[in-house]
Amino acid sequence: MTVPASMIHIVTDGAGGPEVMRPVSGRVPEPAPDEVLIRVQAAGVNRPDVAQRQGSYPPPPNASPILGLEVAGEVVAAGREVQALHIGERVCALTNGGGYAEYCVAPAAQCLPWPPGYDAIRAAALPETYFTVWANVFMLGRLGRGETLLVHGGSSGIGVTAIQLADAFGATVYATVGSEAKAEACRRLGAAAAINYRSADFAEEIRRLTDGRGVDVVLDMVGAPYFLRNLRALAIDGRLVQIAFLHGAKLAEPFDLAPVMTRRLTITGSTMRPRSTEQKGAIAAALRDQVWPVLAHGRCGPVIHRVFPLAEVAAAHALMESSHHIGKIMLHVAD
Repeated sequence: MTVPASMIHIVTDGAGGPEVMRPVSGRVPEPAPDEVLIRVQAAGVNRPDVAQRQGSYPPPPNASPILGLEVAGEVVAAGREVQALHIGERVCALTNGGGYAEYCVAPAAQCLPWPPGYDAIRAAALPETYFTVWANVFMLGRLGRGETLLVHGGSSGIGVTAIQLADAFGATVYATVGSEAKAEACRRLGAAAAINYRSADFAEEIRRLTDGRGVDVVLDMVGAPYFLRNLRALAIDGRLVQIAFLHGAKLAEPFDLAPVMTRRLTITGSTMRPRSTEQKGAIAAALRDQVWPVLAHGRCGPVIHRVFPLAEVAAAHALMESSHHIGKIMLHVAD
């Protein structure tokens, strides 16, 4: 398969708004020994991309400075250590950056096959949210069948995935949203109830919905403004899993440790990007074994809000920042 010497990719002219991004021509990357080169057909737009563009989430050492953490396409070259993937295979991948481009490298361990019946857009919408939700809700948060989960931002890409997966694996799910349209979308996806955070205190609503018990797991990306209410929403032995702090990481009021001890609460969290290839590969293997069969049977799947051409990436970011979307925002790169 012939690979060109150059490609179109998106660069950022310093930190700033969506307008700092523009397409340019550059060299096609070469795969490392454990990597594959993917001809990108579609890429996902995610909150970490926005944060990196704004200058608040720099890429780890040795990662591509190009935005884009998930892609789908076909393998066109492979490093000498890669044995499980072959030229021409269609994969989706959690990348270490570089997804906003016509070609992108990714560790082979972080690649997964397209689920049956999926096209490139739907396949590219999977890695970032499914790796994140599985690692945090199920591995770190230990959500089990018969338990309860509260998902903040239920209509986001992460929220949609968390609702569907938790419901598919036998948990009861509650979500917070900012409008009735988003509440209805969450209920259609499997949430038992959706709480409008603009008109209700979610902690009080959760206590009411659970007859005073609280939920077993809270998945939060809001941060400090929700922290104390998240603790009040937890049941005994509950787990708070923090995956972002979109509205700040530092509490503005004192934090009483006593409830953590007396109710045996666990406060934890993680980021995905700094993890090693081995760690991400373990998550990929778990997804392949436990979640990909669920996708194949249509019990879960990405919700695509809108698809933009790669050249209109600034408009895609503006939509992401507006929070007027439900589900995933995607980039079409090639057929």
